[in-house]
Amino acid sequence: MATVTTVALLLIAGCTGARGAAESPFDQVDGLIGGDVADELRSTLTEAMERSGSSGAIAGVWAPWSGSWEVAVGTTTPDGDTPVSTDMSFRAGLITTGMACTVLLRLVDEGKVQLNQQVGPVVGVPGLDGITFAQLCQQTSGLGDYYGPIRRYLISNPERVWPAAELLASGLARDRAGEPGEKWSYSRTATILLGIALEEATNTEFAELLARYVSGPLDLGGTALPSPTDVELPGAAAAGLVATPGGESRCTTLSDVSNLSSSAGYAAFGAISNLEDLRVWSRALATGVLLSEQSASAQWATVPRGTSAESWESYGLGASEFGPMRGIASEIPGSLTAAYADPETGLTVVVALNNSTAGVDFVRRTALALASIGSKADAAEGREMPLVELPWSVEQMLEAMREQGVCEPSAADESDESEG
Repeated sequence: MATVTTVALLLIAGCTGARGAAESPFDQVDGLIGGDVADELRSTLTEAMERSGSSGAIAGVWAPWSGSWEVAVGTTTPDGDTPVSTDMSFRAGLITTGMACTVLLRLVDEGKVQLNQQVGPVVGVPGLDGITFAQLCQQTSGLGDYYGPIRRYLISNPERVWPAAELLASGLARDRAGEPGEKWSYSRTATILLGIALEEATNTEFAELLARYVSGPLDLGGTALPSPTDVELPGAAAAGLVATPGGESRCTTLSDVSNLSSSAGYAAFGAISNLEDLRVWSRALATGVLLSEQSASAQWATVPRGTSAESWESYGLGASEFGPMRGIASEIPGSLTAAYADPETGLTVVVALNNSTAGVDFVRRTALALASIGSKADAAEGREMPLVELPWSVEQMLEAMREQGVCEPSAADESDESEG
């Protein structure tokens, strides 16, 4: 059954629209998080930027009972002097997958597809027996992941246009992780197949489905799946950096993959977005405001994230659950992103780094560290500080983040950290 919060949000959505429904329950304080919490948030973001080898970082933490913290640090290029800003666009990466699965669930609500429907007959591709739409989003399809074998080509030729059918074929040629429904194993191939199937089921391009069912209802003006040949981010943006394969240093020998074709990720990781849009999206995803009660419940009927996952780590339809925080972390060439929200308290965190070398665990731990710090923000006058029960400490996340880092922080930052 849906939570009381979800039911209330669905009622609100009928009156205020999806964006208002995502915002209304939390009554976000219109003020800034300050003091020691703001200092610790900035210190953590700056350290993450430096340890990942990024030239710039953008992040936001929103604690509805206290206020907001939105900060950009660093510059758009390693040797440049143009500062990054909080309104810059960046690549959403695997956050696109959560949006694709929300499109699926909205089509389920409209009766156009079913979660337990087999996807093979829809796309007319052999070898997909037993694989359902739900399994594609739950990451239990058993399909191999196409991303690893082509990643080096994305770095050497980021502007190449990749037909979705070619990506699918590459993934289908990989060894299977198991039988459909047998176990959780992350596969971007599954989401490529999902995108193709949704297009076939609706006779509509995925970019239009994304606009119709996600970015349009939520008024996400900076979120879209660009044309495969529209490789530049709109407006001023930070460069996309990644360690050059076979280079002398993972920290300093870098390739610029700023102009990455959306076709490389398509429905799995092709979208672009910005800080404000991902704040709204994260809360909408976590609370299920775009969905019916039944679909919202189905999205968060989770399974363990593999056999080595912590007891508080699980996966729904297109996104993870870490303790109370729901969302997605991502690595694609040139970008690390993460966005999480707590559906009960509204605590929300978004992080974007412009060097992908340190990997997805690095940015996830950065985001969860920021969530831990933000959860301790003092309540504004007239508000009450909620209990946000996170099953990790900021120290645990920072230690893990540092282990994943590829560069050492500057002497100045190490000095500041020791003084704190």
